[in-house]
Amino acid sequence: MRLIAEAASFTFEPAPAVARARRVLIKPLAAYPLPHPVTTSPETIRAIVDGIRRVSDADILLMEGNAEGRAMRPVYQALNYNFPRVLLLDVQDSVAVEVENPLSRPFALPTFWIPNVVLSCDYLITVAPFKVIRGGGCFSIMNLLGLLPATKYQQPGLRALGIHKVVADLFFTVPFDLGVVDARCRFVGDEPTQGTAEAYNKIFLAEPALADRLASEAAGVSTEYLQLIEAAQSEFQQ
Repeated sequence: MRLIAEAASFTFEPAPAVARARRVLIKPLAAYPLPHPVTTSPETIRAIVDGIRRVSDADILLMEGNAEGRAMRPVYQALNYNFPRVLLLDVQDSVAVEVENPLSRPFALPTFWIPNVVLSCDYLITVAPFKVIRGGGCFSIMNLLGLLPATKYQQPGLRALGIHKVVADLFFTVPFDLGVVDARCRFVGDEPTQGTAEAYNKIFLAEPALADRLASEAAGVSTEYLQLIEAAQSEFQQ
């Protein structure tokens, strides 16, 4: 699946695997009580939920966490995340299990603690806004950092390891099926919550590495974690 769509008319057409799934997980970027494009827009999530419902009666779960370990319910409410028959979950409320990194030579971490709910789902979707931070792309794969429990991981420690290396390891350890870059607006800044926004009216949708590649090319930026992922993928193919 590969798509660059107009956001205003976006209709989600799920892959056949969604029709067979019993549980579908949606991972938005919802770590802050600030609207799109700092976070994933409720409009794009609603379009994805509607698309899933057209082909499946699967349980739909939405999960997010934040670096401070704050409760997610007030954040979901502030973002107008109110989707019928969608269970909104908090990473901090889940039991974490240790998952081994399949890379023979990890970039940063040989294992990750991941919410067990993620591992129980049949189809995984990461939906992130279109953000360029300090000149680099932060798209659907970077969004996976929100799955790491604050009780196990602190931001200073992850940054010391090299955040792009951690993201590349996480990509292989918890393979998501679909990446969506919610580019209704484009955000450019030096911090994840501080910058400028402009209308963009696009949705990038594909396997996560390809979705982020399409977004990087559209933004005209280099995305470091993609370079690491592509290098590791080439080793797998040898």
